[in-house]
Amino acid sequence: MISKELIDRIFRQFGTDDINQLSIREVGKLVSMIEQESGEEFIHMEMGVPGLPASQIGIDAEKEALDRGVGAAYPNIEGIPVAKEEIARFAKLFINLDIPPAHCVPTVGGMQGSFAALLAAARSNPDKPCTLFIDPGFPVQKSQLHLMGVPFKSFDILQFRGDKLKAKLEEYLREGDICSICYSSPNNPSWICFTEEELQVIGELATRYDVIVIEDLAYFGMDFRQNYGLPGETPYQPTVAHYTDNYILLLSASKIFSYAGQRIGMMIFSEQTYTRRYPNLKNYFTSDTLGHFIPYGVLYATTAGTAHSAQYALAAMLRAANDGRVNFVENLHLYGEKARLMKEAFLKHGFYIVYNDDTRELADGFYFTIAYPGLTSGQLMNKFLHYGISAISLAITGSDNPNGLRACVSFVRLDQIPVLNERLTGFEQDMK
Repeated sequence: MISKELIDRIFRQFGTDDINQLSIREVGKLVSMIEQESGEEFIHMEMGVPGLPASQIGIDAEKEALDRGVGAAYPNIEGIPVAKEEIARFAKLFINLDIPPAHCVPTVGGMQGSFAALLAAARSNPDKPCTLFIDPGFPVQKSQLHLMGVPFKSFDILQFRGDKLKAKLEEYLREGDICSICYSSPNNPSWICFTEEELQVIGELATRYDVIVIEDLAYFGMDFRQNYGLPGETPYQPTVAHYTDNYILLLSASKIFSYAGQRIGMMIFSEQTYTRRYPNLKNYFTSDTLGHFIPYGVLYATTAGTAHSAQYALAAMLRAANDGRVNFVENLHLYGEKARLMKEAFLKHGFYIVYNDDTRELADGFYFTIAYPGLTSGQLMNKFLHYGISAISLAITGSDNPNGLRACVSFVRLDQIPVLNERLTGFEQDMK
């Protein structure tokens, strides 16, 4: 075990008494410092970083683009044509959406897409400033709104699955101040996946109450209970876009192609969202059209576009998937296998899954949630540090549950599963 004195001394440097409030990156730093000083290798479950090699197709395409000299030229802010064309093809082949390339915009990861979409929605109507988060969710999206000074509301989905979702959403939408609804599916951190019925409810209410749905599909295709990796064949990735025209979809090459280091993602707009005019945008930019405001107002003011060479990598990876030369979903199945083995280990040693009602058997994927009877999330996080295990508190994800942690499988190696079992055995014995 790692000593309490060492952990307490390092933790004091973070300026808080509540470990629950540490951000994901702060937890990562805390664990790294403990690991370095103690010499004990951790079971890292705190960071949602891809744990697979980056796509060689993307690497080769980016090298080739740099050799051609694109590193000396600014890219088009709306994206290079070949990338926009392949994003549109991907939308048709894997989501069954007919989207023109003009409505597909590469971004600096899904994170910039989220920032741009949330900001644009919040500026669209002064009477509707609030984003509604269906939680638990990715903590940084709320951090983005805090940074902008934009208000938001949220509720925990756990008690409002299925038939209960409509009434809960309308409870907020009837107030008339919601500009957008934001969520991820598969969900970070719970790995809940919305059903078609739930997506239909969200879509129909978005149309009725005139709000934009910002759907984060960072974990595209990773509900491994279905095979979403065959181009042009059913089943297609479930999405609210099949039930409303009020949407912006966010996708990321970080998870789909394990291409996280180059920070490349995508925004996909419906025709209605892209072309719609919001007079209030004129208070912030020269154009009141959302599809012009986002690239030339938000993206230009933040990064002036996305890295030129990374867009060629994105185009090449998408083309390989679109042409059926690469089954990107099949390449990600290792995450599901690790999640299955890790959950087995936790359940065997007295833990339980917090978000375990997915209206059907919960999928195994990138994340899962755990808790231990009698311990709060802060207590469990702290005890885990003594056993060389790290995770983040559900408290920072908008969860109403005071006792849970998010576990990410990506950094855990298969050879560490026996080590995890050994450490959990020690944990369980000490808890008796």
